[in-house]
Amino acid sequence: MKAVGIILAGGNNDRLGVLTHKRATAAMPIGSCYRSIDFALSNMSNSGFNKVAIMAQYNSRSLNDHISSAKWWDLGRKQGGLFMFSPYLSSDNSLWYQGTADSMYQNISFLKRSNEPYVVITSGDGIYKMDYNELIAVHENSKADVTLVYKTVEGDVRDYGVLELDENGRLLNFEEKPIEPQSNDISLGIYVMQRQLLIKLLETVISEGRYDFVKDVLIRYRKKIYINCHKFDGYWKSIKSIKAYYDINMDFLDRDIRALFTLNYPYIETKPKDEPPAKYNNGAEVKNALIGSGSIINGNVSDSVLFRKVFTGEDTRIKDSIIMEGCYIGNHCIVEHAVLDKEVVLSDGKNLIGTPDAPIIVAKGTVL
Repeated sequence: MKAVGIILAGGNNDRLGVLTHKRATAAMPIGSCYRSIDFALSNMSNSGFNKVAIMAQYNSRSLNDHISSAKWWDLGRKQGGLFMFSPYLSSDNSLWYQGTADSMYQNISFLKRSNEPYVVITSGDGIYKMDYNELIAVHENSKADVTLVYKTVEGDVRDYGVLELDENGRLLNFEEKPIEPQSNDISLGIYVMQRQLLIKLLETVISEGRYDFVKDVLIRYRKKIYINCHKFDGYWKSIKSIKAYYDINMDFLDRDIRALFTLNYPYIETKPKDEPPAKYNNGAEVKNALIGSGSIINGNVSDSVLFRKVFTGEDTRIKDSIIMEGCYIGNHCIVEHAVLDKEVVLSDGKNLIGTPDAPIIVAKGTVL
């Protein structure tokens, strides 16, 4: 294989509130059966990568549990495989990762011991499907030092890295979360570059006390190295906020988007669970919903995403909501525009009604 993969999954996203209080963003449940990191991992596996490293840091226990066996992504192998790196204390290092560049530098031996000529770097919170071999081919043909993947989007882009390009697609300017964006071209946080160049740049910026890959490598060196920008036109969304997370799960109710990941080869893989099929009792009514395995449905569920082992009581209505694993919803309840984290218990007769722009969030293990 031409490239080694690096997935940056260590960021602490406070904008997701209680949903990431005890889990990494890369471990967020998606589409009734996935975790966010499944998409980057599957893309790398489907592209034929033999060696993938995950840089984890905050709340990584659920992430570690999910990827405890690499065989589901065909990365359980003797040569190469899946590597999980997290900060460690030693006599010459007593700090957590101080940034994305520092996370790679602290594990630079992984890069130096690899033989692949290229590195593909991506984040663990992007929901998309991509053949990285095509990206590497674009990179080679452009003769660039770095190839950055971008997308032209509509609407507010102030939460993203916004790009300015010349007529040939070369990066002119890169501004993170600008107050006044100069374009609608946003970085998807996907990069390919030569492995030796990455090692050299990491050693340079860290020696200067700089730790962020975007700010201290890409933006700072954009006029010194050739950064080519490659446009991606497929489905892509990132878990930037609670609203973004809600919208991503609702997107999976769209047949075409769901088919992209589950029916169109190559598929997005995940760690399977041994649960019986969902059970629909007499009187259950389900319309335009995803229901996870092991769930028991008694009431009405519509336009919603339910994960594993969810119980809904009689005469209960769930609409436009996300219900995570192990939730128990009693009889005569109404849940609309809500996100219930794992193992929430809703007693009989309780109502939770939010709005599309501000869904109600209920923390893990809450009893109401």
